[in-house]
Amino acid sequence: MKINSLSVVIMFLFFTGFTYAQDLGSETVEVVKPYTPTVSDASKIRETPKISDSVNLEKRPVQYSIFSVPVASTFAPAKGRATTVERQRPPKLYDNYITLGFGTYTSALAEFYSNIEVTRTDNFGIFLTHNSAQGGIDGVELEDNYYDTELNLNYSSRNRNLIWNTDFGVEHRLFNWYGVRGDEVSNNIIDDIDPQHNYYSIYAGGEINWEKAFFDRAEVKYRYFGDDFESNEHRLTFKPTLEIPIGGELFHTNVILDYLNGSSSLAIGDSEEINYSYMNIGLASSLVVLRDDLTLNLGAAIYYSYDSENSDSGIYVYPQVTASYRAAGDYFIAYAGLEGELRQNSYYEFTKENPFLTPGVGIAPTDQQYKAYVGAKGKLTSSIGYNTRLKYMAEDFKPLFVSTPSDPSEALSRPPYAFGNSFAVVYDKVSTISAFGELNFDVNRKLNLRINAEYFVYDTDEQDEAWNLPDFKANLLADYQITEKWFAGANIFIVGEREDYGTFDFTSGIPVVEENVTLDSYVDLNANLGYRFNDRLSIFARGHNLLGDNYEKWADYPVLGLQVMAGATYKFDFGR
Repeated sequence: MKINSLSVVIMFLFFTGFTYAQDLGSETVEVVKPYTPTVSDASKIRETPKISDSVNLEKRPVQYSIFSVPVASTFAPAKGRATTVERQRPPKLYDNYITLGFGTYTSALAEFYSNIEVTRTDNFGIFLTHNSAQGGIDGVELEDNYYDTELNLNYSSRNRNLIWNTDFGVEHRLFNWYGVRGDEVSNNIIDDIDPQHNYYSIYAGGEINWEKAFFDRAEVKYRYFGDDFESNEHRLTFKPTLEIPIGGELFHTNVILDYLNGSSSLAIGDSEEINYSYMNIGLASSLVVLRDDLTLNLGAAIYYSYDSENSDSGIYVYPQVTASYRAAGDYFIAYAGLEGELRQNSYYEFTKENPFLTPGVGIAPTDQQYKAYVGAKGKLTSSIGYNTRLKYMAEDFKPLFVSTPSDPSEALSRPPYAFGNSFAVVYDKVSTISAFGELNFDVNRKLNLRINAEYFVYDTDEQDEAWNLPDFKANLLADYQITEKWFAGANIFIVGEREDYGTFDFTSGIPVVEENVTLDSYVDLNANLGYRFNDRLSIFARGHNLLGDNYEKWADYPVLGLQVMAGATYKFDFGR
């Protein structure tokens, strides 16, 4: 049992006091201050005590040596070689090329392109193209040859903060109104018909792009268009674009100025001159919002249209909202939109779609009230892409091509397009529902396939049908690099049935439609095969309408049958 020193002290004081109490008698003891121990009263133990030792041992250095004995060896390591990646030589690019081709129906194809480097930043280009055929379609009584020629000159400049270009061009197209029904026109009259028709066009324009400027870009274009039946048309468009960052977002504003003026002195059943003139001014603004996988475009457009010939004007407002969302990266992208616009039609654009028009067709803008669509696109696998879309579109004053009746007047006094062999333009309010689907196959670096199809349902207001609009369209494109020298391609397009005006009754002196005509659907197969001798010279063979079907794209206008063409392309640089 351990007894500490404090207990000993207490016992000592107790017995001592008891002794003094016996000798001195009773006393009063006053405690002035209790005992309060402090840290200084305790002794601290050193963690590292000092060691006192009279014997000091001295460290002796260790000395050692290696006994080296040479060993004979026959091993000789081989020198390593770094693995290299096989590099494909980039193709040689040339500034000029010329293509010539000839085929059946005495067809000819010619292209020439030249790019001249004026300075390190400026270039001048020339492009000439010609496509023609002398005709010879089975069952056609009139001349059916055609040709299309265009020359374009352009000048461009690329600087650090400014890119601009200008172009000037001329076009000449020749067609024939050969769609005459043999049962309505006698052979004697057919021999006196000259169905040839020419279109002429001259245009000039330019485009400018700024970097880090208030104006993002601007473009301007003027075109004169006319024919050999005294029709002429002038069109001027100017479209500047502003881009302003606001709060980390981009604010786009497009200004549209579109002026159209034209006239024609000839039209079936109307000897007066037809004039038209429209001034359209539009402002389209949108805010682009980017949030991770979401892209949102919020905007609207407002147009003011003035018809000076009829002293009529109107204001049109359209939504312009689009959105896309990457739900699963590149594999699934959902998108939707609600858009509209005021689209100005022109005689030039109509003839590009249907060259067999009657001079003096009516021209008016189309009010595309809205176009609502929803779809999805992306990849099924790393080599298969897809795109699907469902769309509903409402349009007012939508142009429709319709066959014109024969003029019941004296045959010799009729113009060459008044034998039921031309087309007029009528306007109607049309609603369209369409479903679209597309697949892209990147089989490998050499083979690429694309298949798409679209189905249409139309609803008209005044017209019986949506004239000459197909109910179905499909297309297949294939490109195949067979070897380094050989290449091939194919194109198959299918167009469904169309409705058009049919036979007419002239008993009352006024043409009355007896029965509408349904144009059959058709399939057109095209293919090409080529061989490349070197970087400069290659030859090709092309086949068009390989099924040989003289289908009718327009009523009473059968197309050329099976066509084959062969030619060559040569690339070069001047002075080399």
